[in-house]
Amino acid sequence: MCRVHVLVLPYPAQGHVKPLMELSCELVKHDENRNCLENLTESIREVMPNKLEKLIQEINESDSEKISCVVADGSMGWALELAEKMRVRRALFWPASASLLALPFSIPELLHDGIIDTDGTPAKDQIIHLAPKFPAMRTKHFVWTQISDYLSAQKVVFNYMIRNNKAAKIVDWVICNSTHKLEPSAFAFAPQILPIGPLQAIKRNHSENLAGSFWPEDSTCLNWLDQQTDKSVTYIAFGSFTILDLTQLQELALALELSNEPFLWAVRSDINNGAIYDFLKAFEDRLSSHGKIVGWAPQQKVLKHPSIACFLSHCGWNSTLEGAINGVPFLCWPYFADQFLKETYICDIWKVGLRLNRRNDRIISHEEIAFKIKQAIHDKGFRASASELQEKVINCVQEGGSSNKHLKNFVDWIKA
Repeated sequence: MCRVHVLVLPYPAQGHVKPLMELSCELVKHDENRNCLENLTESIREVMPNKLEKLIQEINESDSEKISCVVADGSMGWALELAEKMRVRRALFWPASASLLALPFSIPELLHDGIIDTDGTPAKDQIIHLAPKFPAMRTKHFVWTQISDYLSAQKVVFNYMIRNNKAAKIVDWVICNSTHKLEPSAFAFAPQILPIGPLQAIKRNHSENLAGSFWPEDSTCLNWLDQQTDKSVTYIAFGSFTILDLTQLQELALALELSNEPFLWAVRSDINNGAIYDFLKAFEDRLSSHGKIVGWAPQQKVLKHPSIACFLSHCGWNSTLEGAINGVPFLCWPYFADQFLKETYICDIWKVGLRLNRRNDRIISHEEIAFKIKQAIHDKGFRASASELQEKVINCVQEGGSSNKHLKNFVDWIKA
């Protein structure tokens, strides 16, 4: 029997590429072939469809193994439509939470009930539940309203989601980097979504060297962590999009100094310049005895290090999963998109973290940050809850676990 040739298409953003790379590695373990197509410089909607169609045609008309399946990010619905047109089997991979995918699936009902207008704008700011026991959602935090401050951009994203909804109806599989243990209500609400994750929790020899990071990792922080006391360090990282202005950054720095707890802070090179660079350089020099700043950290290695006490995070899904599978309590600092929903999971449902409350001017004060750091580190209840969640999540991807079974069934379908 010929080997199966799978083309994998990620959405070109840090939080989307990495989990699809992890899924690809799982497929490779089962003797599958993999093509990752990424285009970060050209328009996705206008350029990539023609490029992808040409690529599939060239491969399938050549003497090489024909592409028999397309696995595409759920944000690339056009690719799934193209695969249907070319009579290629297709699977939608969702790298984020199932609840986030359930939200656009619910757009027709939200329109019918008058919760949103036809352009996606919430009729009013309110708290809703898509279904009983579903996480609370604030309408002003719907993902398309958090992408940009401009209504025109929000409308583009809203319409893009509607189109992706149509694509989700023509696929053979909808798989998600989550687990029943994390989101039981979401999977009950949308049973067509099948969890195969967290992929980050699957043990494999090559996992620590997996590509997918858009910035070079500074591994010197691991040596620094080796010198710290167990469960003493606050790890701060805001992902690939969050931007803090100088005022907010100074409040955070002052909080770290005030707390007098060891910290490891990842500040991306694209924002660490000018006045911010000068401030951080002086700050790190002054607190070099118990703090370290890096541009980008090897996060999975950092979070499983025994010296880590808590994770001050933007609540992106990858970071949320990585914290969960390592049993680390959270301090939540959501910035945009679906991160406010993840804050709800962490603080209200899983109870493994704390919110950071903003003042009226939208700034989080150094007093608030320092107080919550102390609470997250020294309240043993958060650590106990995080450890319980860790065990449940890891069990899902082990032999016989629910996610493990779904993944095996998916692989069997690809090979059939």
